[in-house]
Amino acid sequence: MPQFRLSEAAQLLGVSDDTVRRWVRAGQLTAGEDASGRKVVDGAQLAAFARAQATGQNDPSGVGRSARNRFVGLVTEVVTDKVMAQVELQCGPHRVVSLMSSEAVRELGLRPGVLAVAVVKATTVVVETPEGTR
Repeated sequence: MPQFRLSEAAQLLGVSDDTVRRWVRAGQLTAGEDASGRKVVDGAQLAAFARAQATGQNDPSGVGRSARNRFVGLVTEVVTDKVMAQVELQCGPHRVVSLMSSEAVRELGLRPGVLAVAVVKATTVVVETPEGTR
């Protein structure tokens, strides 16, 4: 069973080490000790906790769609030429890049600072694990 040191758990959850320690003290997370005596959290418990803690920005579009992967964020950069454009969004800690027509950029009014929703529907998603985690 994978285990994560409190500092690793903090990094995975995007919070400080102190926040994870507070969650352990409050009983929200259970920490054990590894062979070296360091406090660790069970990977399955951490995954369940991460899912329960996840709060996404509400999709402001109000559009129903079949795609389940929606990332709400701010446009941070738009690079256009005559035909194509590259649009970057910062959606929480995630950077999302989209290639689209320059016409679409103009029609949507995309420019840095604009609120936008990246909708991803993919039949192929590659999942990788770091060495030593299997």
